[in-house]
Amino acid sequence: QVQVVESGGGSAQAGGSLRLTCAASGPTYSRYCMGWFRQVPGKEREGVASIHTSTDRTTYADFVKDRFTISQDSAKRTVYLQMSSLKPEDTAMYYCAGAYSPYGLCSVIEPDYNYWGQGTQVTVSS
Repeated sequence: QVQVVESGGGSAQAGGSLRLTCAASGPTYSRYCMGWFRQVPGKEREGVASIHTSTDRTTYADFVKDRFTISQDSAKRTVYLQMSSLKPEDTAMYYCAGAYSPYGLCSVIEPDYNYWGQGTQVTVSS
């Protein structure tokens, strides 16, 4: 089991950058998928990026490739989402999520995750 808490959201101009942080706590951090998801009111939550805590393998949604980077500091049990070249359509509530996974590679599919944070709002203005 893992608990996650997001931080780092806020406002940015189009073309700007923000870094989101997800702090994980619990009995273990090894062999976990940690993912970032986002949701706009009235729409389904969509996967953004994920990282496996033991292999460092990453997965990205096509719409954020080359703009967003997911990384981790395993010693701090912290996962980051560096967002660059932000667009107004990146405006959303961003959620961190976790799930135990012995397989070494993670998805960005919501049903694959069972531990969720409360979210942090990101607003990008044009």
